[in-house]
Amino acid sequence: MAEPIVFISRNRIKAGKVDDFRNHYRDSIPPVEADKPGTLLQLAYESEDSSEVTIIRLFSGAEAMDIHLQGASDRSKRTYEFIEPVSIEVYGRPNPSTIELMKKIAGSGISLSVDPQLIGGFVRSLESVRQAE
Repeated sequence: MAEPIVFISRNRIKAGKVDDFRNHYRDSIPPVEADKPGTLLQLAYESEDSSEVTIIRLFSGAEAMDIHLQGASDRSKRTYEFIEPVSIEVYGRPNPSTIELMKKIAGSGISLSVDPQLIGGFVRSLESVRQAE
């Protein structure tokens, strides 16, 4: 059974690019939601002073993460007009080729941490919570 993977990227928002980034990010969501069903969650949180954004993704497993990363290079080029990556955190066990890709990214000065061992837990959908309320 596939174990979920959490991927967290922390990024600096470039000066004068906050509104452009917000618009770009919002526009990027519908295609990911439609085309990447194994991406179970994608949320972005902006710091109080709008200088940083943290993007959190939850994948159903290693294959779903690989599918999500297909085309990421092209998507990132546009995104990096607005933000600069600072760090990447991975929780779970991506495929070895994905780990190698993450190490290459980290080699460019971006901090990388990987915690592979899932101890346990659960994922609950917001829909199920809303139905229970």
